[in-house]
Amino acid sequence: MTRTIASVGYWSGLAAFTAAVAFDVVQILQVAGVFRFPADEILIYGTSLCIVVPFILEILAFHHLTAPEKQFWSHAALVFAVVYGVFVTANYVVQLATVIPAKLAGTSDAVRLLEQTPHSMFWNFDAIGYIAMGLASLFAIPAVGAGGFERWVRRSLIANALVTPLISIVYFSPTFSTGLLFLGFPWAITAPLVMLMLAVLLRRKQALLP
Repeated sequence: MTRTIASVGYWSGLAAFTAAVAFDVVQILQVAGVFRFPADEILIYGTSLCIVVPFILEILAFHHLTAPEKQFWSHAALVFAVVYGVFVTANYVVQLATVIPAKLAGTSDAVRLLEQTPHSMFWNFDAIGYIAMGLASLFAIPAVGAGGFERWVRRSLIANALVTPLISIVYFSPTFSTGLLFLGFPWAITAPLVMLMLAVLLRRKQALLP
């Protein structure tokens, strides 16, 4: 069963990594003006939604394969991963299933409250989600060893946790601009890196299992 958990965590991590990279590409192309509505929003929310379940499963597997004396920290990471999943899933499903169809039908006024625009309700949902993801990285740090390959996993977690204040500034700054968006660009590197490094860690743990 433990080998199965490691395998599920590994493949889930690769799926989360792939979805995160796809989101990065779409976000860059949107800023560059390559994608326009509705393709840009469908692809951005769609790729973001594809990160959620694999990331939670990856952190769940990581928790189960963490040494018992460190499982408080991995459990805390799992809790914040679930918080991330709840808030961003609520946002992306509403945008994809309600807001975008209303815009296409010309009835967006009826769902204006649900749009993800700067400082709107669902903008804040997104902010809470990604801050929670950063906290998941932060609490996972003590659950990872300081030597060997785990040292590199730890460093990736530290890097992603350090980006969290930048994400907070992007979301909660009084005025939003495309230039401000680039302040959070390091996340485009650190988040996929964490997902990949944890996946590799789980594969290495699986190889050591009887």
